[in-house]
Amino acid sequence: MTFDPFGDFEARGYLRNLAQEKDAAIVRRLEHASFTTGIDDAFAALRKRKALTYADVLATHETLFEAMYPWAGQDRLQTAPNIAVGRGGVLFAHPKSIQGAIEYALKLGNDAETMRRKPGEVMGYLAHGHPFLDGNGRTIMVVHAILAQRAGFSIDWASTDKTAYLQALTKELDEPGKGILDKYLEPYIRSAVSDLTEHIAATRGLDGSTGETDAVRGSNDDPAIQAEYEQQQLKRDEQTKPDTAS
Repeated sequence: MTFDPFGDFEARGYLRNLAQEKDAAIVRRLEHASFTTGIDDAFAALRKRKALTYADVLATHETLFEAMYPWAGQDRLQTAPNIAVGRGGVLFAHPKSIQGAIEYALKLGNDAETMRRKPGEVMGYLAHGHPFLDGNGRTIMVVHAILAQRAGFSIDWASTDKTAYLQALTKELDEPGKGILDKYLEPYIRSAVSDLTEHIAATRGLDGSTGETDAVRGSNDDPAIQAEYEQQQLKRDEQTKPDTAS
């Protein structure tokens, strides 16, 4: 089933892409071309920032995907505030919780010592936030690579097994803060690399050619969805709770 949160796939193509393309293989190629074109500029912009912020994550996505999507750099609170998005058995953060999840990840990741101890936990919170309708993995990988470099290490993503990594990530999302993804990544920690573009380019699967895709799980007004968010929140830090006052 096509991921169609806007409900206009037939008229405007996949996620309203600028080419109005519907063919999944062509969409993947266009996305990857946009990503590879923008990655150097994205890294250059992040290097100028003293401490990374949520605005930097949004700007990174815009730089990487502005050639593909008119909504590049806009999070799900702006683009799809009323729907629950998931993948497989994972429900991603409520749109109102996205910024809190990402900011908590950055709070951990901007501290070099914490980043060295908990690279998997940082990745888990970034992945849980899942800010965008597409391009999350690549955006998060770029941000995480900068945080790791500043902390004096890198992760040899090219040597990881994608299936095993995704299984560890899924468990991390379900049981955050238990060190599940930290333990998986430990054997792949290396010295910091200087060429982050080449480092990320070696990561398998970033072209979107493998793996599951996002799906609309339902309306955020659905009591069953709300109950799932509440159960999810019980396992997470106070900083990631949605702002229900607005």
